[in-house]
Amino acid sequence: MITRGIRGAITVDENTPEAIGSAVIKLLQEIVSRNNLDLNLISHVIFSVTHDLNADFPARYARINLKWKDVPMMCFNEIDVPNSLKKCLRVLVVVNCSETFEPEFVYLKGAEGLRK
Repeated sequence: MITRGIRGAITVDENTPEAIGSAVIKLLQEIVSRNNLDLNLISHVIFSVTHDLNADFPARYARINLKWKDVPMMCFNEIDVPNSLKKCLRVLVVVNCSETFEPEFVYLKGAEGLRK
């Protein structure tokens, strides 16, 4: 078994707990679905948000709404690069997996352009 990271990002409509929570849930559910993840194999999750998203901690919604209570999670601010994408929530889901696992990264809403 090895460890791989699954990247994802989504833009958030507004800086409110509800909007941040909705974005976290949508992004993580899509990552789990597209990668057919067994939640028991998640090692840890790292969230980052742009400086204009500070209404709540993204990890809170994974822990409470998605029941990821035993998954270690941390939240950080992204580097505030001039002219970069605003209201963007990024995630790195680190999983224990087989060597043949090919992660599918997930970029939603305005974050779709990050990897083009």
